[in-house]
Amino acid sequence: MNKAYVLGALHDGVFRRKTCRIVQKEYEYIKLLQDGIQSLGQKAWIYQEGSSRNLFVVEFSRSFLSGFEVSTQQEKTDYIRGYFDADGGISRNPDVRYYLYFAQKDLADLKQVRKYLMELSMKCGVIHNPSRSTDPNYWRFYVKAESYEHFAQVVGSWHPVKRQFLRMKI
Repeated sequence: MNKAYVLGALHDGVFRRKTCRIVQKEYEYIKLLQDGIQSLGQKAWIYQEGSSRNLFVVEFSRSFLSGFEVSTQQEKTDYIRGYFDADGGISRNPDVRYYLYFAQKDLADLKQVRKYLMELSMKCGVIHNPSRSTDPNYWRFYVKAESYEHFAQVVGSWHPVKRQFLRMKI
């Protein structure tokens, strides 16, 4: 794991005054993030959010990523993987058409990840708003079917659930 992956995963996170928090249902994924962050020399801690909620949090100092910018091709790939593991989508129902997508409220940010994918020779659909009446500031694009295998081989996933569904379909 590197800082680019963590930066991508923070698309499912919250920035507090002094810390960053990433929240997920899958403890295994939160533990993977904690171990990765600690392997990079940063303290990170895990806790369950609320006594009755099945949500787990990894939290670490905001200064950990201060000044870091994605620059190399490998960092772009790792950033995409972290972004997908946090805010990407994958079909889980075998009765529906298989799909991979990225979604985000920050349009500029979504354009950047799409650009990185296209630099890796992956074909992507157009960025669109799936429902202006539901949320006019929510954006999404799909990875095209012809790029599924390439996506799985180059980007892949470290998220335990998404990794399983990515492997099953490709």
